[in-house]
Amino acid sequence: MTPSTKEQVVTICDHLKKIKFSPSLPYVFTEHGAIMLASVINSPRAIEAGVYVVRAFVKLRGLLSAHKEIAGKLNELERRLEGHDKHIQTLFAALRQLMTPPETKKRKIGFHE
Repeated sequence: MTPSTKEQVVTICDHLKKIKFSPSLPYVFTEHGAIMLASVINSPRAIEAGVYVVRAFVKLRGLLSAHKEIAGKLNELERRLEGHDKHIQTLFAALRQLMTPPETKKRKIGFHE
């Protein structure tokens, strides 16, 4: 567990206040560790808990990879659009010019001196 993760877990979980001032970081199970523990204990409840933990890990990994993919696409889009601001401003200026009618000089009716 990282120090920032430890801090988050301690603030969220009241029963873990004992490790708040501990100099060492606690160990946590990975999905492989959960499977190994379930196979060592070898009870139906342990196996069920191990399968549940593994499914949770798989789901979390999928969510994290989706977020990384979205972040990568946003970065790519941002890189592509860096120069487009000037082009868009030029486009808006041209559109505004097209929207304003040209000034026509009105001719006076009748005889002029």
